[in-house]
Amino acid sequence: MDTKISEKIKRGVELFEQGYNCSQSVVLAFAEDFEIDPQTALKFSSSFGGGMGRLREVCGAVTGAFMVLGWCYPATDITDKGAKKGNYAAVQNFAMEFKGQMGSYICAELLKLKREPQTPIPSERSREYYSLRPCSRCVAAACEILAKEVYKSV
Repeated sequence: MDTKISEKIKRGVELFEQGYNCSQSVVLAFAEDFEIDPQTALKFSSSFGGGMGRLREVCGAVTGAFMVLGWCYPATDITDKGAKKGNYAAVQNFAMEFKGQMGSYICAELLKLKREPQTPIPSERSREYYSLRPCSRCVAAACEILAKEVYKSV
């Protein structure tokens, strides 16, 4: 595996295991590649952990990756249909590859929970937390797939 890719995987997982949510971990791992201020990256990705605010919808690692894909394939000109198409294609390709690796991109399905909002109180991070959840693997998979896309032309 390419060194840059393995470094991104390691960085994303380290961030998650330090206590950042899954979305923040992915976004922050790539922020420097796009010269995004780390605090700004943490702020705009903070609501997406736990499948978007613990709603258990789309996995936060996936939504974090979608944000990074927006930096890779920006669609900022409303008249540029090609840019929007390129962005959406990258998002869909990422989602299908992630689903192929992890079985789903829905948080509740990944955690084998009912797909419904849960208490807004975040789970306490402990050894048991990390051993019972696939979240570190989700962050690793998201960072790997994303790094291959970000660095494909390098």
